[in-house]
Amino acid sequence: MNAPIGIIGGSGLYRMEGLALDRAVAVDTPFGAPSGPVHLGTLDGVPVAFLARHGEGHRFTPSEVNYRANIWALKSVGVERLISVSAVGSLQAWHKPGELRLVGQFIDKTRHREDTFFGGGLVAHVSFAKPTCDQVTEALLAEGRALSLPIEGQALYVCMEGPAFSTRAESRLHQSWGADLIGMTQVTEARLAREAELCYACIALVTDYDAWREEEEGVDAASVLEVMHANVDKAQRLLRQVVPQLSAQSRACACGGALKAALYTAPEQVPQEARERLDLLVAKYGYGTT
Repeated sequence: MNAPIGIIGGSGLYRMEGLALDRAVAVDTPFGAPSGPVHLGTLDGVPVAFLARHGEGHRFTPSEVNYRANIWALKSVGVERLISVSAVGSLQAWHKPGELRLVGQFIDKTRHREDTFFGGGLVAHVSFAKPTCDQVTEALLAEGRALSLPIEGQALYVCMEGPAFSTRAESRLHQSWGADLIGMTQVTEARLAREAELCYACIALVTDYDAWREEEEGVDAASVLEVMHANVDKAQRLLRQVVPQLSAQSRACACGGALKAALYTAPEQVPQEARERLDLLVAKYGYGTT
């Protein structure tokens, strides 16, 4: 099965009404094992692929997730549009727990991650000025409003390393930058999705106020999980509405050609090992093995 639309998030998304998953595929990638199998099926008749970011049962910290393998695995089963669902903390009072936000920009504060497919003989510098896909994000926003969900777009997301939550000083610093949200996963996925020429959009589930509010002790895992479980239903409703709509639209964005002007190495200088490793991404530009 080819699945043009992929969804990455927690396993709670696998239980939405209208979803029929018929097989799980263990994908071998040049970058190691993904977080788990890619689940293939249909959502109201539309082919989809699901992947649990942190593994079945939430086994991997944000820094342990093999983001390269995850994105590669989804690309390999035909995904062209990737919708990511993730919990976030709010850095501004108007982003309330229980609401949904769509990410428009990132500030990357991660330190310990592999966040590019390239190197080892083939250099690429993709454009990342607009890190999420306008077409997919606008569809999510329109359908979210049609469903009367508490949703807004163009949020600025700070991606921290984790797995510990912010100090109060860090939280207030990020707030002073004008950032809206804080999380631990999305910018790494977005970078790799761009290199893989996928349209990427992020549904952020606001679960807490991070650590900046004096009147609160700060965020803890139990409270995050409680609000997140309540928010999953909203994300499910939104996905069920938007997936059939996106499947009927052609890609009218630049995401599918992100590597066209990004590959810097002369083809004749690329070693065979790099060609083989990156064949899925670069073969169409004359850098692959075929």
